[in-house]
Parts: sequence; C-alpha cells; structure tokens
Amino acid sequence: MQVQELNVGSCCKTYLVACKVTGKALLIDPVKDYVDRYLALLAYKGLTLDAVVDTHTHADHSTAAFLANDLTGVRIIMARKSPVPRVTEHVDDGDVVQIGNLGLNIFTTPGHTPDSISLYDNEYVFTGDCLLIGGTGRTDFAGGDSGEQYDSITGKLFTLPDATIMLPAHDYRGNTRSTIGAEKTGNPRVAGRTRQQYIELMDSLEFPLPGKIQEVLQPNQTAIEDDRTKFPDLAQLNAVHQIDVDTVHARIQAGDAPVLLDVREVDEFNGELGHIAGSMLVPLKGLSERAGKLRRDRDILCICRAGVRSTTAAAILKGLGFEHISNMKNGMLEWNDRGYPVERST
Repeated sequence: MQVQELNVGSCCKTYLVACKVTGKALLIDPVKDYVDRYLALLAYKGLTLDAVVDTHTHADHSTAAFLANDLTGVRIIMARKSPVPRVTEHVDDGDVVQIGNLGLNIFTTPGHTPDSISLYDNEYVFTGDCLLIGGTGRTDFAGGDSGEQYDSITGKLFTLPDATIMLPAHDYRGNTRSTIGAEKTGNPRVAGRTRQQYIELMDSLEFPLPGKIQEVLQPNQTAIEDDRTKFPDLAQLNAVHQIDVDTVHARIQAGDAPVLLDVREVDEFNGELGHIAGSMLVPLKGLSERAGKLRRDRDILCICRAGVRSTTAAAILKGLGFEHISNMKNGMLEWNDRGYPVERST
C-alpha cells in the first residue's frame, strides 16, 4: 500500500492511498481548493482515482468530493449517518472499503460529529478528527458528543496495536504522524482520564468557531453551492424545534399528522430509506422558491436523511415568516431503524 500526505504545510490533512498492484487510488478528506493539484499528482504517478472518503462532514473547508465526482465519476464514501445527499456509498462499523487489492476497515468513531469514521489497515489508521496528535476533535457543535468521542477513542482506536501509525485529518502544530501507543500513553486530553473527567474537560474548553463555518458547513452538508440558497446561521439552526421520530409516528397514528415536508432529492425520496406516506417532496435547493405554495396556518414538519438538511429547511422557513415549523430529529435513518413503515414510489 502506498500512502502519501498531501496539502503539505496546511492544517487540513489529505491522504493519498493507492494499491501498488492495480494502480487504483483513494483520497481521504480532500480539500476543494486543491483538486487540480490532486488530479495532476495522480496523473504523474499513473494512478486512477477510484474513490473519495470524507471521514466526517467538515466545517472548516469545502470538500473536494463533489467536484471530484463531477470531473471523474469517482465514488463518494461516507458514514451511514452522513447527512450528505451525493454520497454514493454509505459505510458502517465493520464494513471494508476496497481499493484495488487493498481493503480498509471502517470504524464508526462518532463524537466530533455523529458521522465520524476512521479507516484502518494493518499498518495505518486514518482517524479523521476523532483523535488528533496530542489532542482530540472538538465536540461543541454540529452534533458533537464528548462521551461518544471518549468511547470511540478508548473502545475502538486504542484497541489497535500500539505500533499502528496514526494519521489525523487536522493538525495545528506541525505534526505529521503519531502512533496509537504514543497517544494512549501521552495524549493529554485522554491519557489517564475517566469518561466523566474527559466530558468535564471538553465542556470546559472554549473554542472559537471555525473561520469559514458559515461558508462551508451547510454547503458540505447539503451539496448545495448556490448563491440563491441563503443558509441560516448557527443561532437560527439551534432555534429550530426538534421532534423525535417516536412522537412523529404517534401523531400520525392518532390522525394528528402535520404537513410532512421532505426536503431530500428525488432519488433519496424513492430510494433505500423510502419516505413517510403522505409526505410532500420539496428538495431543499428549491425550497425558498416554492415556499409560497405552503400553508402558513398548518404545522409543518421538515424531514431529510439525518435531520440536518431538514433543520436548515426549517430555519429557512422560519426566516420567511412561517411560525409552525419543526424538524424530525435524526430523520429517515432513525425512522427506518425504528422499523416504522415507509413507501417508495415507482
């Protein structure tokens, strides 16, 4: 296996992983600004880009996944819990990403974000922003959870052999690599701390928001890069009323269903997760233009894959003056996990 760190000198890390036998290659956490550089390097090395993996939905840079897919048709691989609509392959704990003759094992490692994953072979582990060199990814926004992160690190990553080379998605101090053994004994965030102590530590930290969060987080979550879409800010997103799927199901069963506004794409609406009977499909990209056709006197419940795009939709509608707006928390993923009924139109 060939491994090379790209973006040298940047705090955002991208890795090239290639099969020496077949010449097929994988990019892990590529940055949109550097797509031309990546494609030139691949051509120079005689490699064929086979897949792109984002270890989580990034908040500080635009992903290159969508552009790489537009240019080359490459597979886009992310976690099952990813909210992103253009993902072509969703992976879960125990799955294997095949790149030529290489197989990279998937660990779900939530905590930094709900959709965080790590990739492992016998020598390397790519930890995303779950475990950093001498640190850990922040957990204070985008659905982060400090307890889950501690479990991911100690219960999964720290079970790997001590000699495993650790390659994170970010580093802010000029480090390039570490090992699992070094982080187990020397990482000041985690080493020697109980789960509760770790939660208390993370809760006490005060991080500034990423500088580009408003420009990149929601475009990365929605795959929409369009000036006509005016994304709400974090305060507006946090103000959206969330309703769990059990409550939604109970209301439907009781004949008290709100307007079910599904903001996914057409292929998702009729795809693997299906949709709730009676749902109205209005993809997020066209929501503002079609909002005038929605009744303002009815309760409206926004729905998507993971509850992220639909939170954006709910905030947009509130900004347009709709008062009776809520969001189905965790979306169709949790609806399906609960075993509630779905429909798929033909």
